[in-house]
Amino acid sequence: MTTPLLEVRNLRTHFFTKAGVVKAVDGVDFQISPGETLGIVGESGSGKSITAMSILGLIPSPPGKIVDGEILFKGENLLHKKEKEMRKIRGKEIAMVFQDPMTSLNPVFTVEKQMVETIMTHESLTKKQARARAVELLQLVGIPDPSQRLRTYPHEFSGGMRQRVMIAMAISCNPSLLIADEPTTALDVTIQAQILELFKQMQKELNMATIMITHDLGVVAEVCDEVMVMYAGKPAEFTNAKEIFTNGKHPYTTGLLHSIPKITPEKQKLKAIAGQPPDLRHLPQGCSFAPRCSKAMERCLTVDPEMRQVGENHQVRCLLYEDEASKKAVTT
Repeated sequence: MTTPLLEVRNLRTHFFTKAGVVKAVDGVDFQISPGETLGIVGESGSGKSITAMSILGLIPSPPGKIVDGEILFKGENLLHKKEKEMRKIRGKEIAMVFQDPMTSLNPVFTVEKQMVETIMTHESLTKKQARARAVELLQLVGIPDPSQRLRTYPHEFSGGMRQRVMIAMAISCNPSLLIADEPTTALDVTIQAQILELFKQMQKELNMATIMITHDLGVVAEVCDEVMVMYAGKPAEFTNAKEIFTNGKHPYTTGLLHSIPKITPEKQKLKAIAGQPPDLRHLPQGCSFAPRCSKAMERCLTVDPEMRQVGENHQVRCLLYEDEASKKAVTT
């Protein structure tokens, strides 16, 4: 069995506000090995991005604080690292591609200045060598005439090209782990397909582990090996990508799958998930999804379910599978 590159154990990240404690991430466990892609899926506010920011040590404090858990990267707990040590890891060992490249790139500096500065911060290269590396990277991500385009400003690029620049900057130091936070949300479907293909190509060439944060199950089907579905700061289901589409078990997962438009001759209404995500300051007693769940039982309103093993590499947080998980434990 491959040794995990990253292992997150019982991660809990809370925000302490005047209005109450926001349990943004409340007990997340997962691991990822080199060359694998993990998709983290869920509605806005489910804790996907905060999980990523916790890994990078970018939680604003105050009001945010990681109150429990471990984040083991190459066997070392990142939560024990000082800020100076984390700066060496960010960009070099763990890189991130953000959702909107226009807010991530500085509009008053050329792409060359920003890329060269990033490379020289983490690599022992001269300015000339760093520029040559930047040209090589832009060519690698499919930007034509890279030497000339380096001299331009972010606003002179299209949205897809800016995202390619962000990917080039992220892989500039050959990171072991790349975190992509909804990198295709603002792009049209044609450019989205090109960017996803680029991610797969980069991963294959560099043997990177990738965490793909998205609300789009189409992206999951395209690039992910394993999937963690999150709801209200907790994992609701964890399994491989094929299993999530053919045998998704949690009512929330099936709700997400049913809300995808289907290409059929007959007109069909989309099946929306009823209600709204809960207020993370005032979570309901019992299962947090119960108020929106069509399969909710009386026990669901009082009992908070645990993550249960319901198959090989398949876990689900739902009382519907309590008996199934018990049988599984007995047979094994």
